[in-house]
Amino acid sequence: MVNLVTSSAKLASAAVVLVMVSGCAQTSGVRPLSFGPVASPELNSTRPAGSDAILEALNGGILPQEAASTLSRAERLRAMEAEYQALEKTPGGQSVAWASPVGGASGEVKAGTPYQVGQQNCRQYTHSAQINGATVTGRGAACRNADGSWTPLS
Repeated sequence: MVNLVTSSAKLASAAVVLVMVSGCAQTSGVRPLSFGPVASPELNSTRPAGSDAILEALNGGILPQEAASTLSRAERLRAMEAEYQALEKTPGGQSVAWASPVGGASGEVKAGTPYQVGQQNCRQYTHSAQINGATVTGRGAACRNADGSWTPLS
């Protein structure tokens, strides 16, 4: 009877480990971020819902201005949110992807290992994007402010 209980416990432990490992194996590749609507449909407004602070703090991001200026407001918002997510939550070297829901624009942001400058946490990061059929890349660093926003270093 003791052997049966021990065998059942070992089998249950093996099943738990198998489920945990299979979850890790499915994380390969870059998955685009999923965002809610960028406009408030109930108000028929084109103003992004709560996103102005992200756009302002990131000063338009690190993509070259001449390429970024051709993006729609919704595409710029997705690009800025990807930069914010990479800086705020993503381990160094991992990518945060974004894609336009209607156009052909897409991109990927990779942040490096966090480091300290004085009392601020900072990270270097790279943003590569496909805009109007061309690949553009921006590189820079940003530091986290006391209010949780990130400001690119100039």
